[in-house]
Amino acid sequence: MTTGAGGGSGVFEAATGDGPPLPPAEAEQRSREIRAAVDGLLQIRRLTLRRGGDPRTVPADWERLRPVRAVALVLESGGITPSSVDAAGVRLSTGYRVRAGERPETAVVEWLGPPGTGAAQEEAEALGACVPVLARLGWEALLYKGPRGRRFLEVEPMSP
Repeated sequence: MTTGAGGGSGVFEAATGDGPPLPPAEAEQRSREIRAAVDGLLQIRRLTLRRGGDPRTVPADWERLRPVRAVALVLESGGITPSSVDAAGVRLSTGYRVRAGERPETAVVEWLGPPGTGAAQEEAEALGACVPVLARLGWEALLYKGPRGRRFLEVEPMSP
């Protein structure tokens, strides 16, 4: 898993919001790939949980070591739209962007879009919609206000 959406490499890539847009014709295939990835993730959790329990509530060590990929997968599987960029890095669409947090095992989720699209005005509501999606699969998200008043989520694994 890497950071794009599609990409033609034959390897599933979690959409972090920094990749190319997914062609509409590939949406059904993408949906199947996401379901398979989440099913695989839950199977890893079932096999690695120490005290039994619900595999939906505690991220596995694999996820803790790769929080950007894991959080991006959870958001995409929850129907949240990722942002996208062109080959030059110019933002093409509005949606989430996941990047590494400052602390180990954390990720930051931002709501970004092309200039003039109103992404900044949407961010509080859009990021708020991400919180329950993340919580359903064992991630805790706290909303913060950063430089220039832009909001973001700091995401970390829930404690077992």
